[in-house]
Order: sequence, then C-alpha cells, then structure tokens
Amino acid sequence: MVWTNKRAGRAVVGLCSLAIIAGACSSSSKSATNNSPGTTAGGAALTGAGYTALTQPSGAKIQGGTVYFSEAPSAAPNYIFPMTSAQVCSTNNVEQLSAMLYRPLYWYGDNYSPTVDYNRSIGQKPTWSSDGKTVTVKFNNYKWSDGEQVTARDAAFYLNLYKADPANNYCGYVPGYFPDNIVSVQTPDATTLQITFDKAYNQEWVLYNELSQITPLPLAWDRTALSQPAPTAGNGFFPDTTKAGAESVYKFLDAQSKAVATWASSPIWGVVDGPFKLTGFTNTGQVTLSANPDYSGSPKPTISTLVEIPFTDNSAIFNQIRSGGPSALTVVSLPSEYALQASTVTSEGYELNKAASYSFNYFVLNLHNPKMGPVFSQTYFRQALQHLVDQNGWITAFLHGTAVPTYGPVPISPPSPLAAVSAGSNPFPFSTSAASQLLTQNGWSVAPGGTTTCKTPGTGAGQCGSGITAGEGISFNLDYASGNPALTSEMNDLQAQAAKVGIKIDLTNHPFDTVTSTATQCTAGQPTCNWTAENWGAGWIYAPDFLPTGESLFVTGAAPNYSNYSDPTADQLIKATVLQNSDEQSALTAYAQYMEKSLPVVFGPTSIGTFAGSAGTLISTHLGGYAANAFGYMDPEDWYLTK
Repeated sequence: MVWTNKRAGRAVVGLCSLAIIAGACSSSSKSATNNSPGTTAGGAALTGAGYTALTQPSGAKIQGGTVYFSEAPSAAPNYIFPMTSAQVCSTNNVEQLSAMLYRPLYWYGDNYSPTVDYNRSIGQKPTWSSDGKTVTVKFNNYKWSDGEQVTARDAAFYLNLYKADPANNYCGYVPGYFPDNIVSVQTPDATTLQITFDKAYNQEWVLYNELSQITPLPLAWDRTALSQPAPTAGNGFFPDTTKAGAESVYKFLDAQSKAVATWASSPIWGVVDGPFKLTGFTNTGQVTLSANPDYSGSPKPTISTLVEIPFTDNSAIFNQIRSGGPSALTVVSLPSEYALQASTVTSEGYELNKAASYSFNYFVLNLHNPKMGPVFSQTYFRQALQHLVDQNGWITAFLHGTAVPTYGPVPISPPSPLAAVSAGSNPFPFSTSAASQLLTQNGWSVAPGGTTTCKTPGTGAGQCGSGITAGEGISFNLDYASGNPALTSEMNDLQAQAAKVGIKIDLTNHPFDTVTSTATQCTAGQPTCNWTAENWGAGWIYAPDFLPTGESLFVTGAAPNYSNYSDPTADQLIKATVLQNSDEQSALTAYAQYMEKSLPVVFGPTSIGTFAGSAGTLISTHLGGYAANAFGYMDPEDWYLTK
C-alpha cells in the first residue's frame, strides 16, 4: 500500500527496518550505524512501552476526551470505501480512516509485531482441508451499527464486488492470484466462510496475503442508488449476486466514496462495525471520528473523539507542535528536518517514539512511457541511476540520521518471524563514475553537463538496447510530492548528480494525491501512460498483503506495479515464495537478492515513523494505551487521556 509521504507519509520508516534484505544496514559510508541488542539501526528501541507494550503515563485516567492526530502534508483522506483502487490505495485512506470504521476480516501489526492478532479479528484462526485447498474461517460475534450481525455473507459480498472487475476495483489485485485463484466461495451458515483455491498454497501466505484483503461489507450497502431501501439479511434484493449487479453496486459505492462532502451525513458510510464512526469531514480534510457505542470488539474506546488535522507542509506541522503543545496535537509525526530539535519538543510534554513501520522507500520510473520507456527498461540504466542516489549523504544532510539506506524490498525491521532476511552490502553505492561507466559500456556517449546520447544503437553487447535510436538523449521529468523540504533537497541533489553524467532531469512537484494518482499501471499508447517518473515521498508499506513475497508489487500486471515492470525470472522467484511446499526463507532470499540487482524501482532512504516517514512519532505524555502498529494502523480504541 502506498505510504502517505516519505518523510511525511507511509512507506518509509527509518530504522534498519525498512532497509532491506540484502544490505539494509550495511554500507560503505561511515554514516551507517551498527545495531545493538534490542535496537534498530537508527538506535530506536524495539521493545518496551510504546513499542511492544502500551504506554502507562502517570495521572488519573480520563473517561472521554479528544485526541488530535496530524495528517501528512497535503495528504488528507480522500476515499472512504474500503475497496480501494490503485489510485487511492494509501495509508491516509485505509489505516487513517476506513480501517477504524470498517474492520477487515483479520487485524495485523499490533504491539509492533508484523503478525496477525486474533484477539482483534472478526475471523478466528483458519482451518484447512486435508488436501490444503479449502480454508474455513469461523466468525466471532461482531455487529454492524444498524443492528445486523457481521456474517460470512458480508465477506462474500466483498468478494463479489472484487471479482466483478478485479484489475480496476482493488489495489491488491495480482493477475492469477487472489481472487483469480478462488474456485468457490461457500457460506454454509452465518458464521462460516469457506474458500476453495485452485491449488494448495503456503497457508501462512494465504492468511497474510489473501484472506488479509477481505473486509466484510454490510448488506445495507448492497444497492445501486440511495433511493433504494437498504437490504437486510432477511429482506431485500441483493444485486451483488450477479457479475453485472456487483459491478453496478461497486460503481455506486465508488461514486459515493468520491463525494467527500457527503461522508458525514451519508446513510452508507454511517453503517460501521469498527470502534469509531465518522461524524465530521471538512473541505480542508479535517476528519472527526467519534467512539462507536455499538462496537462489538474489545477494548471499547475510552476517548470520545479523534480529530485528524490537515496540514499543507512540514513547517506548519512543526509550528503547531511548538505553539499548541500536546493539548493541541496528541499524536504527531516529527518532520525529519526538525530532528535536531527533538529534545526541545519532548521537554514540552511529548515522548519521541522511533518505531518503524514494515515498509521500504522507493520511487517509480514508467517503463511503458512512449519516449523514455525503452531507456528505463534497460537494467543497466536503472543501475546507473541507482548509483546517483546518495543515500548516506541524504540521510546525513537532509534527514539528520533518522533513516537508513534501502537496497531491496524485504524489510528486516520490525523483525518478522515469518520473513527473516539478513542484511548485506550496497550493490550500487553512490558513484557518478560508476554510473558514467555503465552508460559508456552500453553504447552511450556521456556528456557531463550536457546531454548523454546513444552512440551505438542495437540490442547486442555494448549497445544501447531495444527501442533506443542513434543520437537519442536521456532527458525526463521527475514529479514529486510537495510540502516536504527533505524530499525537495533529495530530488535537487539527484538532479545535480545526474547532470554530471549528462542525464537531464526536469523536476516538478504536486500534492501527494496528484502524484500517486498519476503513477498508474498502464500500456504504452494510453493517455494515462505519458508520465515518466513519480515520487510520492515514500514507497510501500506491506498492506493489505503483509508478507513481503513480492506478488503484490512486482509480478507482471499487478495493480500496484506502477513502474510497469515485467521480468519472467522475477515472476518465477515470486511464485516460489507462495507455494505450499516451498522453503519460504530460501525463496524469499532468492527473490530479494534478485530484485536488488534488477531494480524494478529506484530505492531511497527509509525513514523512521509509524504514521509517516519522519524523525519519529511524538506521543503526548498525557496519552496512555499507545503502542506502535507495525503496519501503521491506528488503534485509538486503546488510547486514553490522563489529567
């Protein structure tokens, strides 16, 4: 899932956590930090209050009260329907909104562990048939706020909408995987869901990457117009039971979700089964959530209200921290450029929590762009460009040590019992001379300060590659998310380093939502495929697929495969990570090591931060019950205020 803004958003965390598999924490640069027991590469604790245990501040516990949370710059929620398409699949829409209203079948990541939490899940631990193809999920007793029970039929409702047009309806879609690999869905009774797959898969993978995509939907939503009566389990017409009907329902709910001004008053979005309900949304993006008195899960919310405050840039966030103090912002990401002022801020009534999320940072090149696609498609070019990313320099100069280098797609922190991969060395350390050499060896005439051009076209050794003509230059636009000084500095530096080897990069910036919606899976020739490079300032946090097995990101045709990367070897290595009889750890290692060299994306430093890539999360010393979620989900039902 797209991280909301790198040093202000989702896919970056800055511990050795996101730094990946082969080489996350090691580097030729002296700025790399060694791990000590119980800490990440960035020196942050991995256990204790605020991490694996809930905070317990001194002072009398208050029943009720309002908690204020900082949104990332220009990244207010803009979509509420939990079936998010690729264009709106981001943490600001899911973790910071819909997941608190509409509970997924299973809950993951609590108390800083990248694992399932059955105590907070609608579904009980799944069981399997003897042939390993059919999974059975029994439901716990949850209710919707309209009084209806949350049933297996509600999960089937979700799957019907998903299957109607999976490539367009949901960002978790990967051709050949979920839901294509489902043979049948049965609901023998209200509390039993049975799914039969086309073959036997790794059962942990199914739990973490397939069942994880399901969010039960209330039958009150199973209609195609507001004028229609809301159906119930015992009464009504259910259009989702046919493919055409399901797609009509999806289009209706999608349109309602895009009508943000109607959210708070909508009879659709008011039916919830989560611990909170939406009671306010302004045109600036301020979200007001109130405790749901009918919540079936445990614990019940203690605070009465959670308010998410929008900001235009990082300086506005920091000014609010300093001027309002913890009485104004209770949970807030400290922008990386203010890391050196952390001690001043914490002395005013905050604890700085440096937990990382299970994510990694990168930006995408469009391999299907009609002009630059043939160049971007050359592995040697992506390797040359990676050599121009001065990760350790950026960490020191722009991020003040609150991030770690990232070389691949498998996070090593928070530590996962399911996906353990060791760190290695940087395969493409910062070096303009190495970048120049790669280009020269592959048929380019490098012109420092000018425009490097293809000298030797063709597809053989020492030639530029397929689709690249003689005299063609390397020049492209890189668009990045606005409102983040550290990201701006990084992109300016990349532009300057690229110029030293004759690569011309034109920089532009736009709001986060514009950048993420522009970077799309596309085919050359489509108007939507004219973009060249997009950097939303983060990368990817593992959700709704929580195991880093790669199919959700880099398999050919996957909805979130925004770079349009396609590699038969990568596809086979990814496939090996999900099969029932595979050696999961060996398969993950082989996949990760290959992706480090193939570079489907351009990797960048991964910053600290649970809710945003930042210098950490500031928690008011008057907020109890807080512990970081490994996947950046919010658990305000745990939180309470003290006097």
